[in-house]
Parts: sequence; structure tokens; C-alpha cells
Amino acid sequence: MESTDRKLGLLSALPLTAVLLLAFVAPMVVVAIFSVMPQKVFSLTHTPDFSAYAVFFDQGYYRSLLWSLGMALASTAILLVICWPLAYGMAKVFGRFTLVLTIAVVMSLFVSENIRLFGWVLTLMKGGLIEGHLRAWTGISFDSPLYGVPVIVFGLVYVYLPFMLFPLAQGIAMVPDDTRQAAADLGATRWQILTKIDIPLAAPGIVVGSLLSFVLAAGALAESKILGGQAVIAIADDIETAFTFGQNWPLGSALSMILIVIIGALALFGISRVDLDAIMGRKR
Repeated sequence: MESTDRKLGLLSALPLTAVLLLAFVAPMVVVAIFSVMPQKVFSLTHTPDFSAYAVFFDQGYYRSLLWSLGMALASTAILLVICWPLAYGMAKVFGRFTLVLTIAVVMSLFVSENIRLFGWVLTLMKGGLIEGHLRAWTGISFDSPLYGVPVIVFGLVYVYLPFMLFPLAQGIAMVPDDTRQAAADLGATRWQILTKIDIPLAAPGIVVGSLLSFVLAAGALAESKILGGQAVIAIADDIETAFTFGQNWPLGSALSMILIVIIGALALFGISRVDLDAIMGRKR
């Protein structure tokens, strides 16, 4: 019976597998091949020379990569701290209000990311919604927080909050209430319950939410361009420039492959630490 179910599962997965191969794997293979082509060519018929990878170090593109990874790491850490109490409330406290909160968060995804970020530009700019009204009412003025690293991290936190919140809530929901109550009855403090029970048992949700947030933030472009201006150049901005204005497809492909390899290695490491059967409810 189990063998039959497995065969049926494999057959059912074939159409989706074919779509994934055509839509995701094939373009990545083309990008990988282009990344080893000579500079500024638009054909795969040349002899590979790997010169685009040397440019990554020679022209300082590694700085953009470090900025992107650093801001992604900072935003992921902030999201984890911010979303934990909210996710805990959704999983354990709010009850039916959780549905209302879920709908409210999901509805924000229906609005374009760029539109939401431009809304923050109008809010935070000099003479904008906050500074303009404050100056008109009190005469007090302040410099705009736009065009700096902190506001870019803020934008990453704002945009990718749902991708941390929902996996984290799912992970916390997996923690048995009886275990927490038993620990409290035995004299455990709230801090001990958090560190010894809640966090270890909710680790799958923490890992999934952190991976989603980090991967998306590392490849983000709109936040650094709209909120940060030219204060920090993200690696995604360099990739876009190489493919468009620079007309250097091998360089853009090489930068893309470097980012893909780093993010892929981190994702595989994180997934290897997650019990997917427990998350999907298949474990008994």
C-alpha cells in the first residue's frame, strides 16, 4: 500500500516537476553558463574564461554583496524579535481575533511593494507628512531619515514582516501547552520556559521564517533604491545595472551566481536543521 501511494505521489508530482525544471532550473543553467563567458558578449558560443568572476573582486562588487547580506541579517534579527510576541499571541492568546489579524497582514500584500515604499517616502521626506505637519503646528523641524542604512533596514522589516510572522506563529503553535504548564508547575521561570521549551520546540518555525526573510531581503532591490537612494548600493542593484545599462550579461550572471550559491548554501543548511515532517503534521 505504501509503495502504491509513493508511486501515485511521484506520478502526480511529474507535471509540477516539469514546470519547475522549465521555469526555474533552465533559466538558472543559462545564467550559470553566461557567467563563465567573456565580458560583454551575448552568445554562449564563446570559450569560457571566468573573467566576470575576477571583476567581482577587482572592481569591489563584494562590498555590495556584504552590504546586502549585512542588511538582510539585521532585518531578519529585528523581525524575529518583533514578530515573536505577535506570533505567540496569534498562536496561543488571541483566539478568533487571529483570523482578523491574519487577514489584515495578508491584505497588505495585495498592494505593490513599490507603492507602499513610496508611501513611506512621502511620510518621511523633508516637508512630508510627519515633518511638514510638525513644522506647521509647532515650528519644530528635523532632517529626513531617508537615504541611509537604517531606513533601508526599516523598509526590509516592513515589507518582509509577513514572511517571518506566519512561519513563526506556526512554529509556536507546535509547542504543547501541557509542556509549558508542567514546567511552570515545577518552578521554571518565564525566561526558562522561553529558552528551554518555547524556542527549542518552535525552532522549525524560527528557521523557516528566518530563511524566508533573509533570502528575500538579501536579494531586495526596491528598498535600497527608493528609501536609500544611492547611500548604499545593494548587490541586486549591481546585477540590474550589469544586465541593463552596462550590457554586460556575463558580469550580471556572475554576480547572480555568487548570490545564488551563498543563499542556496545557507538555505540548504537551514532546511537540513528543520523537521519538515513535524511541520506538515505527518509525524506521529
